[in-house]
Amino acid sequence: MAEPATTAEPDPAELAALKHVALVGALSETKVSCAALGDELDASTQTASRRLQALESAGLIEREVVGDGQWVVLTDDGEAALRAEYADYRRLFETDTELVLAGTVTGGMGEGKHYITLPGYAEQFEARLGYEPFPGTLNVDLDAESVRRRGEIAGVDAVPIDTWEDEDRTYGAATCYAVTLVADGERYEDAHAIVPDRTHHDDDQLELIAPDRLRDVLSLADGDPIEIRVEADGRVDEPADRAGVEVA
Repeated sequence: MAEPATTAEPDPAELAALKHVALVGALSETKVSCAALGDELDASTQTASRRLQALESAGLIEREVVGDGQWVVLTDDGEAALRAEYADYRRLFETDTELVLAGTVTGGMGEGKHYITLPGYAEQFEARLGYEPFPGTLNVDLDAESVRRRGEIAGVDAVPIDTWEDEDRTYGAATCYAVTLVADGERYEDAHAIVPDRTHHDDDQLELIAPDRLRDVLSLADGDPIEIRVEADGRVDEPADRAGVEVA
């Protein structure tokens, strides 16, 4: 839970432009004409050009202008934005959709313990998640497929943790997603993935919090595989009825 800047979410017009350039091949790389993009968006060539500039400024595409158009490719953040939109539509039209991420346990830098126990966060965790987290986070390195799918988490109901400040500084906001963890045949149903609005972690890492020390209750060590099942309804259990660990 640390803090450099985050990528701004695209507005609906920018998202439409992002979708169209992806559909014509920009997930890998493709040449885009502003005139053709304007026709697709029912907008002028100048408006299409401004949309591409906005997407580039937001870090959602990379582009190289050439004489007869421009080469465009989506960045990881651009693909994540589309995956979040895709997750929203899946929730509208499909049932029993579940986002499952997989990875391996890794050691952190020890910052989780410091931030989790700060009073401005701790009070919100207890009030909104229904428990006081163990002082520390479990860090997971996601596999390649899970890194690609991680953007879908933005389409899942979540619990917000608000920004707050003390006498010295302002602390950033975060979002908590209810998850069930599965490791070596055991399940733990009372954890949350915590995603700070600003973080030093790359998209291939995810932090988990829970009322218990997850390494102990799931017998985890660095390098052990773990599955993270994101709860579509963003459920929050009552603190008196924690599920704990059970055999899968």
